[in-house]
Amino acid sequence: MPQLQIFPVLRTLGFVFWLSLPLIGLIFWLGSSFVGDKILSRDYDHKKSLQADTQMAWQMKRKLVAIDVEILPQTGISLVRVKTNHSTLKTMMFEFAITEPSKLEAKLSQELGLSPERVKELIRYRPVDHQD
Repeated sequence: MPQLQIFPVLRTLGFVFWLSLPLIGLIFWLGSSFVGDKILSRDYDHKKSLQADTQMAWQMKRKLVAIDVEILPQTGISLVRVKTNHSTLKTMMFEFAITEPSKLEAKLSQELGLSPERVKELIRYRPVDHQD
């Protein structure tokens, strides 16, 4: 008989509700880990960011104004200043360990993504004052 008196007390405390909570929690935990694994193991598509990068490079090619070169033969270095009419990037500075103009033009063409003819149109060599 004492067992029969316990059941009404357990029902008033919501025994069935409290026993089902851990089961519900376990189901949510397993379900969320399954969904998380599926999402994290999915491949990420990089095409959008690459398109943005190529678009920025194309805009920079279009907006180059001048390439000023100062060759320092005594140190074996060429200082290059690329001027643009871009709204945020006005000047780019490069330093190359090249003093021969044809090799320098080829390297600039490669670095800036321009054709060699376009580099020859924009490039200006500044004379170096020799101070001995």
